Amino acid sequence: MGIIIMPPEDFRKMQLLELDMIVELDRVCRKHDIKYVLTCGSMLGAVRHKGYIPWDDDADIGMLREEYEKFKKVANELDPKICFFQDHSTDPEYLWEYGKLRRVGTSFIRVGQEHMKGQTGVFIDIFPMDDIPLSTVGQMIQDFRCFWLRKTLYARVGRVSAKGLSKLFYKLLCCIPVEHVYKRLERITSKSSNTSPNKVRVLLFTSFGVLNYKHPLREKFGMPKEWFLEREEYEFEGHKLYGTKDYDGFLKYMYNDYMTLPPEEKRDPHSPVSSYNFDV
Repeated sequence: MGIIIMPPEDFRKMQLLELDMIVELDRVCRKHDIKYVLTCGSMLGAVRHKGYIPWDDDADIGMLREEYEKFKKVANELDPKICFFQDHSTDPEYLWEYGKLRRVGTSFIRVGQEHMKGQTGVFIDIFPMDDIPLSTVGQMIQDFRCFWLRKTLYARVGRVSAKGLSKLFYKLLCCIPVEHVYKRLERITSKSSNTSPNKVRVLLFTSFGVLNYKHPLREKFGMPKEWFLEREEYEFEGHKLYGTKDYDGFLKYMYNDYMTLPPEEKRDPHSPVSSYNFDV
């Protein structure tokens, strides 16, 4: 299947469907004192646009590992008419490390993932932030290990969508059971703590920050834990939602000159879609 270009009215409808889920997540998190923050493009949107970046097609939430595990335990309190929580434990065919909220009654299928069997739908990402080693050498070793774990999970997509030698590479990685990856992950994530001095990252995600390749080695692999603990409210599409208190430090780390709009030719959605249905 090819890429579908959404008309503007559908694109905006998708953003508002995602907004419903963020507001519902905010409700449950406030009820149980679970600390979350808008992160990545959603934090940038809150600061620069007081809502979505106009061309942003997803929403991003960050939680330290302890908060993420607390949220998983109460995710059944989400309004079932709006959304449900999805990760590998709730949907064994879902093969990523981080979780999502999926909008009930919708479908949204990314290009190259048409063969995947997990539940689909308009989504927001919920990123668990885990401790990384204190030493730079330890961080490099962990990053290398996590690279292979990430590629092993992605192989279920790559064996179909990749070409040439990459396709063969992913077919070989598919020989490794996905449960092996999740067991390895559990051993790593169990060491994370809100009170440790370690920096944090999403383990099976390339290090955050579009300028990551420009960061010095001592800053490349993780972010200060304070960015996910010290929070304040920001206006987002008419709602008050939590983001990091040090928005300037976070956004400079991610985007550098974050208040300058990119050129029009670079204002593209993140997730090319091959089919969708927003009839809720």
